[in-house]
Amino acid sequence: MTERHAVARVRHELRRRLLTVKTAERLTPSMVRVTLTGDDLAGFVSAGYDDHVKIFLPLAGQELPVWPALGPDAPALPAGTVASPMRDFTPRRHDPARGELVLDFALHEAGPATEWAAAARPGAKLGIGGPRGSFVVTDDFDWYLLIGDETALPAIGRRLEELRPGVPAIVLAAVAGSEEEQAFATRTALDVRWVHRPLAGASDPAPLLEAAAGLSLPPGDGYIWIAGENDTVKLLRRHFVEERGHNRSWIKAAGYWRKGSAGFHENHNEG
Repeated sequence: MTERHAVARVRHELRRRLLTVKTAERLTPSMVRVTLTGDDLAGFVSAGYDDHVKIFLPLAGQELPVWPALGPDAPALPAGTVASPMRDFTPRRHDPARGELVLDFALHEAGPATEWAAAARPGAKLGIGGPRGSFVVTDDFDWYLLIGDETALPAIGRRLEELRPGVPAIVLAAVAGSEEEQAFATRTALDVRWVHRPLAGASDPAPLLEAAAGLSLPPGDGYIWIAGENDTVKLLRRHFVEERGHNRSWIKAAGYWRKGSAGFHENHNEG
């Protein structure tokens, strides 16, 4: 019998995959959904809703990514060769039967991932590595609270699709305006609270903190998941652990980005 409220970390074989864009569509003005396919998807595993893969972006004017030298024994790149920039992304959906992997790209600050996604067309190539592992939480909590900004919406949407029917699920999500709100396919008893703030103020923790402070949580055991701007995530975690006394083992918090830092990712699950 599985332990109640168990959390498991699962390791996966680390492989590089070269995939092809099948479709690219705008979900909202600032969110692009890219569906990838290719023979290299064989054996791909993503067991956790907030898994991360590394994407390897082709450089401007190039069709294919330049794989970096990974590991101490990897051969160095030829002199003058520039490796592809890497970024972390959540597998929004993986359909092994159809041979498809879906990634959602939040278009925000100018950068290689935003530029690539905004211009993505069928036939374009993208490199994928991982996920290296999965953080799997049993779906036996009495309720769930999912908090984040635009960068957290892919994991939130996936989690809502996977949770059992009827379980209370609260979403607190910060976006630029009503045009950026998404509809989630879910069988949960869903309560979505959208927080509107300008994209230029995405690093300001106040809007989400104020919304979180006003939440009335359901009775019973709840699991809280928080992701987004690093300082905001830390403050939200502190609010629920220190001010509300929530069991720290039932919270996962991750900084997905920090202003001025490229490729940033940090977990805040200790202490």
